Amino acid sequence: MEIFHNFLKSLDGMLGGAFWFPYVLLGTGLFFTIYLKFPQVRYFKHAWKVVLGKYDKADAPGDTSHFRALTTALSGTVGTGNIGGVAFAIFLGGPAALFWMWATAFFGMTTKFVEVTLSHKYRDKTPDGTMAGGPMYYMDKRLNMKWLAVAFAVATVISSFGTGNLPQSNGIATSIEATFGFDPLIVGSVLGVLLALVILGGITRIAAVTSKIVPLMALIYLVGAVSVIFANLENVGPAFVSVLSDVFTGSAATGGFLGATIAYAFNRGVNRGLFSNEAGQGSAPIAHAAAKTDEPVAEGMVSILEPFIDTIIICTLTGLVILSSGVWKEKHLNTFDRSDMDIVAGAYVESSDSDKKQLYGYLNGLDGNSVEEYNGEIQVVNGKPVSSGFTIINARSLAEEVTFTVGDPEDTFTGTLKVVDGQLLKDNINVTGYSLIHSASLTAVAFTRGFFGESGKYIVSIGLLLFAFSTAIAWSYYGDRAMTYLFGPRSVMPYRVVYVAGFIWAAVSDTTLVWTLSAVAIVVMTLPNLFGIILLRKEMKESVATYWTRFNKDHKS
Repeated sequence: MEIFHNFLKSLDGMLGGAFWFPYVLLGTGLFFTIYLKFPQVRYFKHAWKVVLGKYDKADAPGDTSHFRALTTALSGTVGTGNIGGVAFAIFLGGPAALFWMWATAFFGMTTKFVEVTLSHKYRDKTPDGTMAGGPMYYMDKRLNMKWLAVAFAVATVISSFGTGNLPQSNGIATSIEATFGFDPLIVGSVLGVLLALVILGGITRIAAVTSKIVPLMALIYLVGAVSVIFANLENVGPAFVSVLSDVFTGSAATGGFLGATIAYAFNRGVNRGLFSNEAGQGSAPIAHAAAKTDEPVAEGMVSILEPFIDTIIICTLTGLVILSSGVWKEKHLNTFDRSDMDIVAGAYVESSDSDKKQLYGYLNGLDGNSVEEYNGEIQVVNGKPVSSGFTIINARSLAEEVTFTVGDPEDTFTGTLKVVDGQLLKDNINVTGYSLIHSASLTAVAFTRGFFGESGKYIVSIGLLLFAFSTAIAWSYYGDRAMTYLFGPRSVMPYRVVYVAGFIWAAVSDTTLVWTLSAVAIVVMTLPNLFGIILLRKEMKESVATYWTRFNKDHKS
């Protein structure tokens, strides 16, 4: 598994973690924002009217309403990215990462407008009478690039696991275990059965379920977030200041947080922003293709609302909860994931500015830092290390009060542990201690700093359960539409079986591994879609102009 994770990290470094990817993603959104004259601002009010059915036609082709298409697409985006993803971005890049999530959402509103419009325009009716759409259809039917359509569809199937399935299940299981103590395998199995029951009903049942879950989960989460923000109201202003100021300076070391460079915050913020709102990824167009309308541009306008709701509202609430409560820079008792833990040579302490500077360079991948991975042995007596010459780093922070156990926490280890290239060789050793935490666990702790106290973590767990489960439902639909395109309707049932099995497996898999897998899958899906919409930029502009000509003729005297 370690070899596989290292392979994924290498891929992520060449794709989503590469310096060029954020520029490609934001650049595409920026280009269309200017090219189409800020549609996310100009058409925002009109989009709400379309969603509410003001311009609906009873005989319009499609499988579901504008509202249900929106809630289905939102259920695919509002998930662990909003709860765990924001926390993960701040954990990696500091407060500035939230700014880049905002930027990704603002320009992403235009990107979604374009990709949904073009995908809806070239949708198809399948042999079973349902609508099927998505970027693979405009790539095939309009661009005549069958190879690109196939590549996108394959990437969609992969991403249905890396984005919509595995991290959602893992996030649910981790949160439920931390809050209620339920075994992750049991949680994954029960939810896997419920997932199977929903997705067997196709888009009609999926849309019906998500149209009820999405408003409920948003309300629950809003109440919990507001309780924390108001309890820490005096810190909200400084939180906003840190978000904006750190954009230009990078995040300095504070508390247990050892700091992040401008470039690192930019990259991680954009990457997590994409994971949250999926603008440019090409997933939402698959849901919107089912909407009952003969106006593709109108459905594209509906999609403008998704990044606004998902990132600018919900992710901002999560970010303010984490920043205003201060938990992002605090160390908490936790069990260390091996993929989060590094053992470096030498003795480093937080009280030394020189040590923190060196670790800052190491964690942010700066050239010229002198920190090296530890190779050697650690002597342990009754769970506590008694030898020297090394420092344990966990979750990008100096670990404290470290204990080594075998199995149960009471079963402390005594003996010699061998370390090669900064990693423990023994797989059966559990390592606990105080360090920074991230993902859903960090958000859960932040929610305890509000008016609800310790009960706040239950809001996160329930919210995460609803958010992530609805995301898994939506992404199963994206995957089965891609399978339909690739192999026909008969391939859908085997895909659903594997999808449910993957959901159960992910409940007991390593958190960081899942996040890394999702990061790779996102980029593999996004690049063909961005390439396609750029090629169709002129057609998009013409389609918008034609829509308004027709709209003004039909609705204005």
